[in-house]
Amino acid sequence: MNKFLCILMLLTTIVFSACEQKKAKKIITKETAQPVSVAEIKVIVEVINPNLAKEDDILSATNASLTKLIIEQRPFLSAAKFISLLQANLSNEEMEAVLEKIFLPINLNTALEKEFLAVPGVGDKMAHEFDEYRPYATISQFRREIGKYVSKEQVSLYEQYVFVPVNLNNASKEEILAIPGVGNKMLHEFEEYRPYKSMDQFKREIGKYVSDDELARLERYVTL
Repeated sequence: MNKFLCILMLLTTIVFSACEQKKAKKIITKETAQPVSVAEIKVIVEVINPNLAKEDDILSATNASLTKLIIEQRPFLSAAKFISLLQANLSNEEMEAVLEKIFLPINLNTALEKEFLAVPGVGDKMAHEFDEYRPYATISQFRREIGKYVSKEQVSLYEQYVFVPVNLNNASKEEILAIPGVGNKMLHEFEEYRPYKSMDQFKREIGKYVSDDELARLERYVTL
């Protein structure tokens, strides 16, 4: 009988211990779980390109009168021009809210200081860092250098607002397809005329397939 009681007590102790460990594990998991940051949430939301977006998409980011002006005046060939349009029609607070949703990507190698400062989350210190590492050869370089100062999530957020022009003669398919508005058909045309000897050749050859406005828009994203 004593032997039976001992075994029963031992089994009870084991079961109790296992339950306590399971509860403790749940508590630890709950308490140590990392919250989703604001930056991580924002990365999920795609920033609208004013040169390419549909009217309804632009309207979702701003008011009807400004939407009409954006459509009438595009394509914007510089972020400064787009920002000036917003400044003329919105308060500073309204403009900051709009720029989080709709933004013309800026060329990291040629952007003005005011264009850097218009990027959501960028202040004087980060604008200095953006400028410090010029010229950027690739967007990977931007990730590496700016990643010294902020999280990967924040770098991913910045990437929605900036770009590094790709070399027409050696850019990969992935790099060309990363150009806003470029699909497989235009990728084929970009590669078809390699090697390019000048930007004039690029404009002449690609100009066979797109309008002058679209050609000017595409030209922002390429280099030799």
